[in-house]
This record gives sequence, C-alpha cells and structure tokens, in this order.
Amino acid sequence: MAGWEDIRAEVMARIRARAWPPGALIPGEEALAQEFGVARATVNRALSELARTGVLERRRKAGTRVAAMPVRKATLDIPVIRAEVEARGEAYGLRLLRLEITRPPLSVSARLGMDSVQMVHLRTLHLASGRPFVVEDRWLNRKVLPDPMPDFAEISANEWLVAHVAFTTGDIAFSAEPASGAEAEALGLTEGTAVFVTERCTWAPDQPITWVRLVHAPGYRLSTVF
Repeated sequence: MAGWEDIRAEVMARIRARAWPPGALIPGEEALAQEFGVARATVNRALSELARTGVLERRRKAGTRVAAMPVRKATLDIPVIRAEVEARGEAYGLRLLRLEITRPPLSVSARLGMDSVQMVHLRTLHLASGRPFVVEDRWLNRKVLPDPMPDFAEISANEWLVAHVAFTTGDIAFSAEPASGAEAEALGLTEGTAVFVTERCTWAPDQPITWVRLVHAPGYRLSTVF
C-alpha cells in the first residue's frame, strides 16, 4: 500500500508533467484515496505537506489547486559555495573544467522528469585558498538561462542560480562514496578515496531547473540549524 510520501511524489510528478498545470483544480481527497487505494488521511497528509511548501493552495469548500505562483517555503536554503569558503576565512576561486550542450544520461533526465533534450553540462572545480574544495557536476535546463548565457568561468552556476532562479521544490540526498577517477583527479586524491557527496534536483513551478552532484574534498563538514 502506498504511503503519504508516495502520494506526494506522484502528485509532484503530475504537476511537473503538466497533467495538472499551475492554477488547475486537482481531484479531491476522496477521489485520490480511491485511486491510490489508501485512507483519506494518507492523502490529506501528502497534500498538506505540498501546501506547506507552497506547491498547492488549499481552500475549504473550494478544493485544492496547483499554486499559480508558488511561494518558496524551503526549510533548507541552497548554500553558495563561495560564501562557504569565505566563511572559513579562505580565498575563493573556481575553474571551469567543462562546458558543453549535450543530451544528459538517462539517469539525469529521468530524475528531472525531462525527455532526452539537450541541456547545459558544467563541471566546475571550486577552490579554497588555491586547494580543491568541491567538484560540481551540473546539468542545467537551458530554458531557465538568459541569452546570452552567463559566463560560468567568472561566476559559478551555483551562485548564479541562487541569485537569479527561484525554485519551489526539490530533493536532496547525501552519501559517502569512493571518488571516481575523474573526481579524484580534480580533487588531487587517490581514486577510491572516500568522499562526501551531495546530489540535488530543483524545480520551478512549471519546469525542472537543474540536477547537480557535489563531491567534497576530505574534511568537509556540513552543518545546519533547526
């Protein structure tokens, strides 16, 4: 039987696919409960969570609609890597290792809910006082970028996106993994060295924004407040 997280994921998938576009009235709790074979309370929890994050608008006796202009209510702000480095009292630098427009691997397009269309692929090395700090491997939806495209050799895609493109929802995962050959080379490590990895997807109301994999040099420490 589906849990409330499964219902939430399916609702988000339909919103991203524009089956339920911004402003659309979605089926009621009873109808969704019947469709998914769950209790109405399970649907209520999933929809309440999406309303809390600004994706849905719920009004008594008026039903539930996809937010026309969702309000960002993220509980986790996306950090600017430059600011992280400077907060450590170190000088920030970046090297653009790769910039290409090509089709992403299936694993990325599937995560973003996109067909196999061309995207901007960036690989950036962020530096702290000249030493490797994090390798950023990013796939970026071309539709969120202006023409001409920002100079990502001067400002990282991470920093530009935080400043210019609002997201309404996303997902994030943390893991410890052995560094691949390319990642180890960029960070000055031996292949297979254990590294801290962050993978993140973000979406605007009507389209995906980006998928990014951040591979941190040993010694990286993640902290947050709650």
